[in-house]
Formats: sequence, C-alpha cells, structure tokens
Amino acid sequence: MTVVGLSRTALGRRVPLAVERAVSPVRRLSARQRLVGWLGPIALTLLAFGMRLIGLGNPHRFAFDETYYAKDAWSLLNNGYIETYLTDVDGNTKTDINADILAGHTQHVWTGDPSLAVHPDVGKWLIALGEKAFGMDPFGWRIASAVAGALMVLVMCRLVRRMTGSTVLGCIAGTLLMLDGLHFVLSRLALLDIFLALFLLCAVSCLVADRDWHRARLAKRARRTEEGVGLTGWGPRILFRPWLLAAGVCFGLALGTKWTAAYPLAALGVLCWLWSAGARRSLGIRWALPKGAIADGIPAFLSLVVVALLVYVATWGGWLAHAKEYEEHLSSTQYRQYAGQGHCAKDTDSDDEHYVADNLDTSRKWPTATEKDASGMGEVWQSLRSLWYYHQDVYTFHTHFLNCSTHFYQSKPSSWLLINRPVGVAVTNDISPDAPGCDAPADSNCIKQVLLLPTPVLWWGGVLALMFAVVMWIGARDWRYGLAVVGALSTWLPWMMYDDRPIFLFYAIAILPFTIIAITLTIGTLIGPSRAPSPRRTAGVVVSGAFVVLTLVNFAWFWPIWTNQILTHSEWLDRIWFSRWV
Repeated sequence: MTVVGLSRTALGRRVPLAVERAVSPVRRLSARQRLVGWLGPIALTLLAFGMRLIGLGNPHRFAFDETYYAKDAWSLLNNGYIETYLTDVDGNTKTDINADILAGHTQHVWTGDPSLAVHPDVGKWLIALGEKAFGMDPFGWRIASAVAGALMVLVMCRLVRRMTGSTVLGCIAGTLLMLDGLHFVLSRLALLDIFLALFLLCAVSCLVADRDWHRARLAKRARRTEEGVGLTGWGPRILFRPWLLAAGVCFGLALGTKWTAAYPLAALGVLCWLWSAGARRSLGIRWALPKGAIADGIPAFLSLVVVALLVYVATWGGWLAHAKEYEEHLSSTQYRQYAGQGHCAKDTDSDDEHYVADNLDTSRKWPTATEKDASGMGEVWQSLRSLWYYHQDVYTFHTHFLNCSTHFYQSKPSSWLLINRPVGVAVTNDISPDAPGCDAPADSNCIKQVLLLPTPVLWWGGVLALMFAVVMWIGARDWRYGLAVVGALSTWLPWMMYDDRPIFLFYAIAILPFTIIAITLTIGTLIGPSRAPSPRRTAGVVVSGAFVVLTLVNFAWFWPIWTNQILTHSEWLDRIWFSRWV
C-alpha cells in the first residue's frame, strides 16, 4: 500500500506527501529562529514571575484555604506526614493557632496525631519547599505558587509555538495567560489548583511533543517505492516513546495534587490514540484505528496510565512511611454514609477538610488496624492496603460528606466560563478615611480585597474561541482545535456531576490553558498563514491586536482587587460589575 500525493492545490501549490507533512514546522526553523523561540518565552516568564512577587506577602494572614494547605505543608516538612494542630500554643486563649503561627510560634504546634486530609500531598510538598527556603510566613508559603504560575507561562509559550510553528503566537498565548486574573491570584496563594494546572499543562505539552516525535519516526521508517511513500501491514511498532513517558509522569504528579486530573488523563489518552491512528492512516495503513489500538494504544496505556499510577503511589511516600500512625489513630475514622442514612454534614461557610473529625463513625476500623505488624514486603503490602482504606474514606468525603453543605462563594460549574460567582479570599472593610492611603470622603470609607476573579475580556472572548474551535475541529479537521476542545471539556464537564455540593470558580483554572490555546489558534486563523499584505491580514491583525490590548487594559483595571490594594468604596464598586460578584 502506498500513499500518492495530490498534484496541486486550488492555489496551484504542490500538496506535500504525508512524510513531508509529518515533520513539525518547528523542525524547519533556523538556528536564529530557535534561539528567539527560547528568548521570547523566557523574557515573558521572568516578567510574569516579577509581577507575582510584588507584594506577595500581602495580605499578611492565612487567606481562605491557605489555613489548611500552608499548615499541612509545614507539618510535612517537619514531621514527614500531616499532623493535626493544637488550638493554642502561646498561652493566650484570645488568639488562635493561625495568629500564633503568624506571631512566630512555628514549632511544637502539633498534637502528634495524623490528620485525615482529603487531598494528596504533591502540592503541599511544593508549598513546603517555599517554607523551607523562606520560613513559615505568607511569603514562604506562597512563593512556590508564584514559581508554578510563572513556569506555566513558559510552558504555554513553548506549547503553542510547537503547535503553530510561530514564536509570535506562542508569546501571545503566554502573554494572555500572564494577564489572566484567576491565574494571577492563584499564583499568589498557597492553594493546590495552580500546581494541578501546571502539571496538566506540562502533560499536554509532552503529548503534543510525542505526536510530533511519533509521526516523524513513522515517516522515517516508511517504505519508499517508485509510486510514492507509504507503510504496509501494521507498520512499525514503536514501543518506547520518551515524551509519552514524560506525560505519564506529569499526569501522575497532577493526580498527586488533585484527583480531578483523572478526567483529562482519560480524555487526552484517547485523543493520543486517535492521533497515532491518524498518523498510520496518512502513511497508507488500512484499518488504522483498530490496528493503532494495539500497536500504539497498549504501549500508550502503559506509558500514560500505568506510569501515572506508579508516580501517584510514590507521591504518598510520606504517608506510607508513617502508615502505622494512621492505622493506630485514624483506623476508626470511617465517614458515616450520609447518602444511605439520609444524613448530611452540617452547613458550613468553610471548605474545612479537617472539620470531619467531629462527624466520624468510630465503630468501624480498617482491617489492617487489627492485623499484626508485618515485615519486609509484607509490611509494604500492609501499608498499601491501609492507603487504600484511607482512599475509601477520602472518596466518601468527596462524594457524600458535603452534599448538604453550603458556602457563601460556591457556584455552579455551568456558569464558570461566564464568571458568575468569583471567590473572595481576603477582605478588610470599613477602613477609616484617616488611614494611610485612603482618599475617601469623610462620610465614606476604604476597602482592601483579594478576589479570585478571572479577566472578563479574556474569559468571555474565550467562550467564543471555544465555539469556533468546535467548528474548526469538525469542519476543518484541525487537530490543534481538537486538543483545545477535548482539554476544555475534560476539565469542565466532570464538575457538573458534583454541582450539588460547594464547588468554586477557581477550580476552572485547569480549563484556562485550553481556552487560551483556542484563542491563540483563532488569532492565527484570523491573521492567516501568508505574510503578504492583504485586507484579510490587516483586519485580522487589528482585531487580534485589539483583543490583546483590551485584555491588558482589563488586567490593569482589576489589579487593585487582585493585590489587596486600598480603594475607596466608590472605586471598589467601579470594579464590581455585577451584584453577584460581591
């Protein structure tokens, strides 16, 4: 079987053969272009990092769920696993443990009992690195997030550059990511979601690199004949795919941050198989889809899913090393099956993952709690079984425990892309007009706030871009738009299953990279591939440039409520465009 190229396009250009199309446009760039392809993204990354460092320790408090993750990280760093905290360490009952830590009491603050935290440890370990380097204070527990946010800009630039062959489009994508308010604020808080987004973006970048690498290897091995170029039979079996292994590691780290990474892992894994099958079909292999399921699907499953699972288990190393403590102290902490008994957790205005301690069924124990301690490989197996029972408890928490809870800032995922309900993470109200920096009239006051609010122009434009991406994926069969669509849907639609419990807009940070990919590809389509002056290119540049400039202006306008700046009440209201944002 051979593949014969078409002679000419409608414009008179020769249609390249499949082996020629298999070469990534990045491989055709000159050495100078390759250098610029690194210098531009690195410059943007440094700019993004500098922006996130400005006032990083402000507000000087535990903001929102930092009260859990920052302290969990500190316990991991000092104890190797997460212990529960005392309620007071300085002897002053009028101040709680958070105030004591902020006052410098950072040692001897634990009870000695393990904590049943409901998220894996990878993100907390990264927060702990910052605390190790800079201390247990707001700057220390936030610096890792700033680094992660800046690295996302670099990865985004390089990913889009690889997909389009354009350094300019890659830098546009990085700029848009840098100017998003949700990404910016999460890059300045010790929450887990920015690390999840980073690892997912790295995994996607590895998958796209593997697509190029795999197609190039298939084309290289294609059998050449007088009629053309093609493959026969099943084609070559390429078992070792390094970029796919790297993607598996990244997915494992993403899962080790939050379980929600399982959905994009499944969806993008299927997309990877379809890409591989498409490459084989383009090179002349018949029945490429079922053949690709065996020739490429099985190795891809091992490289992605199995490797991700192994990495995920490895991220629980601290837990496994202290499994005995969990068996002794948490073996009786099975959650009541609220759904089956008709009960619910009490309403709470806090996403308190440690609140569950008062709502546990102490009559049930893990089977490993009553077993004799094993040794050698038996001990490893016993610890892994205990970890499994721990996961069952955590799963019960996520699926039942919060079903009847409420939260002031909760929102429906169906409204996330339209920015229906931002999340306030810190606020200082009623600041006196006499306070430094407050220019309010004598009969008014000032306010400072940190609001997890996306950049509206960017997100609302992103909705249109995703709609266009669906059209281009189906109509033009452009795989790049397919990546944006599948990635966005796999990080968004699964949340619809959990909209009966408190969930929050900032979970949508995992959707953002795919939205920006869709926007940047749309910009590339508007401008067109030709550099020759034309009315179409002029219009495309004007529209695209206006969108980027509007995003920049929008980012500057909301800067004060992303960075805890002091505003008069009227200035604050000018930035709260809808009553549901309050």
